[in-house]
Amino acid sequence: MAIAQLHQPDEPSATGSGSASETGFAYEVLKPFTSFADVLEPSVFVPVPDDWWIGHCDVIDSTGAIAAGRYREVNMAGAAAIAAVRNALHGRALAFVFGGDGASLVLPPSDRSTVEAALAATVTFVRDELGLTLRAALVPVRAVRAAGHDLRVARYAASESVAYAMFEGGGLAFADARTKAGAYGLPAAPAGARPDLTGLSCRFEPVPAATGLVLSVLAVPLTGADRMAVRAALADILGLIEAMPRLGHPLPAAGPALDWPPSGWEIEARLRGPLLGSRVLRRLQVLIRAGVSFAIFRSRLTLGRFSPGRYLREVVANADFRKFDDGLRMTVACDAATADAVEARLQTARADGVLRYGVHRQNAAVVTCITLSAVAADHFHFVDGAAGGYTLAARQLKADGA
Repeated sequence: MAIAQLHQPDEPSATGSGSASETGFAYEVLKPFTSFADVLEPSVFVPVPDDWWIGHCDVIDSTGAIAAGRYREVNMAGAAAIAAVRNALHGRALAFVFGGDGASLVLPPSDRSTVEAALAATVTFVRDELGLTLRAALVPVRAVRAAGHDLRVARYAASESVAYAMFEGGGLAFADARTKAGAYGLPAAPAGARPDLTGLSCRFEPVPAATGLVLSVLAVPLTGADRMAVRAALADILGLIEAMPRLGHPLPAAGPALDWPPSGWEIEARLRGPLLGSRVLRRLQVLIRAGVSFAIFRSRLTLGRFSPGRYLREVVANADFRKFDDGLRMTVACDAATADAVEARLQTARADGVLRYGVHRQNAAVVTCITLSAVAADHFHFVDGAAGGYTLAARQLKADGA
């Protein structure tokens, strides 16, 4: 039976034997691993303490929004939660994962009230400015273990400047299921509340697949599956993708393209809110700034410490096109033959009782960005498929049941 189908108690009742000490744990001091294949090594993960919390949010009916052509808004809603929390915590290292139509993040008890306020404001913002319904919850890690699951975290260094959190143990899947069931829900902040979304943008154009298609993959272990069989199946899938040029990276080595006006400029104007009380002024400001950025990137003009070419290379290096959160999550560039081989291996794993999965094919990828400083190298870039990506792969995963 899949985790999402389990009926679990809403309140924690015990501390599991796998729990970590509730003092002395700090995510930011975990040593990152640098080879993505090591995400399949249990030794890279450490337990998250029982007194920590999981912040989780997702867009209700994201599938319908994507069918209406609103994939940019859906991605922006998920990324907004991450940006809001990071800014509320003044840029401190944060364990998070972007899920396409939502996000999960893990936080210590000392940050609970701050994160609750940031997520509540994000729910209001997404409703008022993006016209979507974002549900959010704060789930105690103690409840994860009381329900028989675990939450373990590792850090993967996508580049020398950026590390992303990886999770295993079923904790995030449990949080997702409980959030969808209405448990631990956070109410929206009052009308007019706005989170601090500094740095959040979507100026890059969709990136066509140089290899033929962009494949979004979700592969999750079936409950009770043999751990070694799961590892072998996931290693096979990774091997198929890593045989592609540049390990299946969906962004070109020189970086994604910009255009003017950028396709996401109206969403960016809504992110910023009115300027001097005027939405028209804000739209004009965003267009002007986008035009200046386009000219700088087009000319490759270096301004002071800012180099467009270096920034674009950093975008590629920092992109989160591969991750692990209770299963393998990838948006990769590959040819049709490789996509067929990946699906065939997934089908075999499903028939063997090892994995359940969802995949979605499209012809481009999209990038949503959090850049607090254009001259620092630690900017984040979330990659998804341009025509449904993770959301439609998740729909197939959900339909699989199990």
